[in-house]
Amino acid sequence: MLSKPYARLALALAAAGMVAGCREAAEARSGSKKLRSDPGVTFAVKDSDLPASLSLIVYGDTRFTHPADVIDTNPAARRALVDKIAEEKPDAVVMTGDVPFRGRDLFDYQEFAAETAAWRSEHLRVYPVLGNHELSGTGFQDPLRNWWKAFPELKDRRWYSVALGSRIRILALDSNSPLTPGSPERGWLDDQIAHLPATVDFVFIALHHPPVADIQTRVHVDHNPRPNEISLRDDLAGIAPHAHAQFIVASGHIHNYERFSQNGVTYLVSGGGGARPHDIDRTPPDLYQSKDFPVFHYIDFKLDGQELHATMEKLIMPIGREPGWRAADSFTITAKPPANP
Repeated sequence: MLSKPYARLALALAAAGMVAGCREAAEARSGSKKLRSDPGVTFAVKDSDLPASLSLIVYGDTRFTHPADVIDTNPAARRALVDKIAEEKPDAVVMTGDVPFRGRDLFDYQEFAAETAAWRSEHLRVYPVLGNHELSGTGFQDPLRNWWKAFPELKDRRWYSVALGSRIRILALDSNSPLTPGSPERGWLDDQIAHLPATVDFVFIALHHPPVADIQTRVHVDHNPRPNEISLRDDLAGIAPHAHAQFIVASGHIHNYERFSQNGVTYLVSGGGGARPHDIDRTPPDLYQSKDFPVFHYIDFKLDGQELHATMEKLIMPIGREPGWRAADSFTITAKPPANP
């Protein structure tokens, strides 16, 4: 399945009140005349190829780039996370965007390939989503040229779906593109949700920009939820309570960890993959209230019967000779009972 290189950012985000900045939207359309938006499942993993208690890891904002860059990233933390994930041998890895530091720089994808060699040795299934850094860098070529080379299975697909067995569905979105009602991506997403099989108990919606987050008023205010993603949140508020499946929305962009529950949907911010960390002001709705900083981490999901157990594994800083880990947050999502015939 998917498991190759990525790229990096230099595109400034649009102001917080914009659906998507003009430049960013133009970049998002670049090279997408043959964009594929097929109905149905894009990739499928059979139940017979998965253990009964399958595992899935979510994390993002890795910013793979030259190891000498210790300003924009923390290379030691990035490598520790990659190695730990390889050691865990999950059945799938979902990356919430900003895999490279500069998407137009081939070197950053090459660094991603080099640093994640252990993932390929373990034959990990890797499912990435596009962040804003994938569209960044210098030059005027298609900003996703390196992305398509790194993930050839995704050629011309900016969003896609994965059936991870019969009980888990992954919907990987591109939040650089419009997610508002009437947009092609939103139409595709609505169709995916409308045609979920009754066997699907858990739906992971992965995207880069967060629909729900701690609203900042002092720093990183440009990373607050934007109307583009808020429209998705509002849509799910009406869908989730009446759906059989439990919805988990995993985003990045904010280089920290946050957890919320709204209208029956679990919202996660998992941006502690190695990018320069963001210290944030936590608001009361955030179910993770630790003031510990920085929060380099990944989220480990394990399916156990009708329960999906999640643990946020935090890298202990400073990193010693052998990286240490701490289960800093945990929660369980229980599958809904079958609908009455």
